[in-house]
Amino acid sequence: MPTFRGDKGLWKKFRPEELADFDAFIRNPELVWEWYQYRRKLILDVKPNPGHFSLAELEKHYSQFTLITQNVDGLHQTAGSKNIVELHGNILRNRCIECNKIYTEMVLPEQNRVPRCRCGGLIRPDVVWFGEMLPAEAVERANRATKTCDLFFSVGTSAVVYPAAALPGMAKQQGAFVIEINLEPTPVSGIADVVIHEKSGVILPMILQKLGL
Repeated sequence: MPTFRGDKGLWKKFRPEELADFDAFIRNPELVWEWYQYRRKLILDVKPNPGHFSLAELEKHYSQFTLITQNVDGLHQTAGSKNIVELHGNILRNRCIECNKIYTEMVLPEQNRVPRCRCGGLIRPDVVWFGEMLPAEAVERANRATKTCDLFFSVGTSAVVYPAAALPGMAKQQGAFVIEINLEPTPVSGIADVVIHEKSGVILPMILQKLGL
């Protein structure tokens, strides 16, 4: 799922930090809005992989299953997961910068104008930008689930972006069994009870099969 267009495309002239930033949005809301609309169109053409579907299936069989994600693409919801903690928001949602009203519409207004809320505030993507705090409720839910779990999977993450990167260690300290599934070694590899260097779309379905699910 590419972030930018081709080598000669408009977005090659910008760094993500220049487009995923509140000050950048205020300076040039039309540019930032157009970039996010482009990314949304890319996401709508992408389907969940077997790993997404496997996590959704696990939730059906384990009532206290919690999926904590840094992804903003909404593919876990598409795959059927329900109990999701989105630490970095969701690119398919929007919210008003003034009253925080949530919008799910993605239609770009005429003439590429940035939409405004009924209160008059600009509407922005409901994602966490550089320099912003993570949603307090999401962080609290993630910490609570981590501290009370028996089994913690760290799947497909570099484990270098905090506070999410601290969760595997937190689970380990509370006595959980930690399994890492990632193509390459990460900081989690040193504390995990089991490390599997493979695609999650390959390993997670195999785990379900072993569990008879």
